Amino acid sequence: MRTRTSRYLLATVAALGLALAGCTAPGSGTTPNTDDTGEVPDTPSAPVTLNILDVAGNQKLTGPMVDQFVAEHPDVISSVTWESAGSPDLVGTIKPQVDSGQLSVDLVMTGNDGLSAGIGQDLWVPIVDDYGDRLSNQANYLEPAAAMQELAQGYGVVTTYYPSGPLLQYNPDVVTDVPSTPEELLAWAKANPGKFGYARPANSGPGRTFLMGLPYILGDSDPKDPENGWDKTWAYLKELGTTIDNYPTGTGQVITNMADGTWALIPSTTGWDIEPRATGKEPTTIEAAPFDDFTWVTDAHYAVVPKGQSADKLSAILLLLQYILEPEVNAIAYDSGYFYPGPSVEGATLDKAPQASQDLLEEFGRDWYDELIDEMPKATPLSPAELVTAFDIWDREIGTGKFEAK
Repeated sequence: MRTRTSRYLLATVAALGLALAGCTAPGSGTTPNTDDTGEVPDTPSAPVTLNILDVAGNQKLTGPMVDQFVAEHPDVISSVTWESAGSPDLVGTIKPQVDSGQLSVDLVMTGNDGLSAGIGQDLWVPIVDDYGDRLSNQANYLEPAAAMQELAQGYGVVTTYYPSGPLLQYNPDVVTDVPSTPEELLAWAKANPGKFGYARPANSGPGRTFLMGLPYILGDSDPKDPENGWDKTWAYLKELGTTIDNYPTGTGQVITNMADGTWALIPSTTGWDIEPRATGKEPTTIEAAPFDDFTWVTDAHYAVVPKGQSADKLSAILLLLQYILEPEVNAIAYDSGYFYPGPSVEGATLDKAPQASQDLLEEFGRDWYDELIDEMPKATPLSPAELVTAFDIWDREIGTGKFEAK
């Protein structure tokens, strides 16, 4: 059993607070703070401009949906601007705006981390609790997407979903006997030191999916409790770490390491397998494989609205989100496989996706993915508090001295 060092965690929280306090709000123009619990009209009194902040790479998936809505409904939204930022900067960006009553961000696209951080700071409108009757398309969520929606506690709306992983990606010129269990992976890494690796989980989707997926594969006592229930996982990662010289602080470097031959085997996800090959970041010859017995650790993107939003803008946002969850529109999320499959609602099938997406996935998708997605069990990710605990333990006990903390 692990005991947290309260002094360490308090210092970390204090440092994070100082870092976030130094962030500034993006964009120009502000929306005065209004009572967001008041009457919200069915449609805005005049077309509105929306400023969207993306901290999850979501624009790639929903940007075309938003553009399509604006083109079809110029009486609701006249124009949209997008800005991007890192998820750790989200609270520091939004909190001063909410506190001052001057919003320059109208809508945020985020992952579970930013969603939860904002809930903790009381930054988001409880949009589903207050206006769920105007988001009736949520009734069509895929079952795993509905489970991800439960994590939002009424404050966010799932827009896109994918089963994520963990999977393995490998160079077939080097890896001729592909591991199918953690034990086989460890044996391969020991026989080929320096040829397997993954990124620091706090900075990498595939890294944290691998981290959260191992307790299910290894049979740990409680896959949802990294502090007290992951004895097998932490022991395994320590031994695996003896074969790894360094952990990159981003997935991009992992892909580069695969592309240039530095590494030959990495943990991956559906999206991080498809998109780098489709966009030329990795050779098309790179292959992927599942573990024999594993549980998908799911992921999703959420739309959240900062508190103090005007009634007209909130009206437009509700109409936009309802539209995004229409199957014919949500199918745009197939994109280039970045979040494969991507759609969060029933009926958003590949045949409804843009032809470019259909063609790309025909060439770069894996014909065994869909069956595996249907067949294997799925679990939601760790709660935000437990994820922070898992990152802290990994940083101190696994990655220490082998990554540059940011």
